[in-house]
Amino acid sequence: QVQLVESGGGLVQAGGSLRLSCAASGRTLSDVAFGWFRQAPGKEREFVAAIRRSGGSTYYAGSVKGRFTISRDNAKNTVYLQMNSLKPEDTAVYYCAATTRLWASLLAAAEYDYWGQGTQVTVSS
Repeated sequence: QVQLVESGGGLVQAGGSLRLSCAASGRTLSDVAFGWFRQAPGKEREFVAAIRRSGGSTYYAGSVKGRFTISRDNAKNTVYLQMNSLKPEDTAVYYCAATTRLWASLLAAAEYDYWGQGTQVTVSS
């Protein structure tokens, strides 16, 4: 079992930055890969970014590449999503997710077994 708790969401103006944190607990986190997803009102949950167990490989949705950065600190049991140059279309509830599946692509929500409760990010124009 992995428990996830997100924090760091809020209201920011377009062009601003936020850093989301995901505090993880429950098992050895070096065995766990993480992802961030988001869901806007009336839309399906979509992939944002992911990071492999080792932290050596990261993946991003095209809409956030170059603006968002995912990272992990295993010593602090925390995963981060640094979001820069935010746009109104980034407004959504952001979810942290975790998987222990070794060969997962990390791009699909169905590959993740554990989810946080979500944190709201609102970007005003």
